[in-house]
Amino acid sequence: MVEVVLRAVRVDVGSSTPLLLLEEVGGHRVLPIFIGAPEATSIAYALQGVKAPRPMSHDLLGHVITALGAQLFAAEITELRDNTFYANLRLVRSREEINVSARPSDAVALALRVGAPILVNDDLMAAEGKIMDLDHEEDDDGTEPRSEADLVAELREFLDSVRPEDFGQ
Repeated sequence: MVEVVLRAVRVDVGSSTPLLLLEEVGGHRVLPIFIGAPEATSIAYALQGVKAPRPMSHDLLGHVITALGAQLFAAEITELRDNTFYANLRLVRSREEINVSARPSDAVALALRVGAPILVNDDLMAAEGKIMDLDHEEDDDGTEPRSEADLVAELREFLDSVRPEDFGQ
């Protein structure tokens, strides 16, 4: 497994769909994963440290895991099958490991909230990872990239304007 960090949540210009960019620790490969708008919102809240007055779904899941005497050991992105990414939550309780199937976006949102590492299967990263230097990436107009706060603001603007029919469902 390759440890990754969430480098950005962006909106793909062509599809207007949120996109996670998971960058390997100590490397330049990035695994891009398209996600849904609600999950992007949850991840943006986690990045900003926003605390809702009542627990959001990913907060609730973290509380349930803790209440059951377990902890999230790692969120693992395991495979890509039929253009769909799959993930597992690796929980530990009383020296017993419990694997729970999850969507990558939910696994990342939960890991960010509880401080667990995010891992990607070696073969998956080799096959789907893209070489990117996100520190020196330029925007479409040739300028330096915007700050994380600007990217979060862009994501928030997108989420405020998106409608279900934008996704063709």
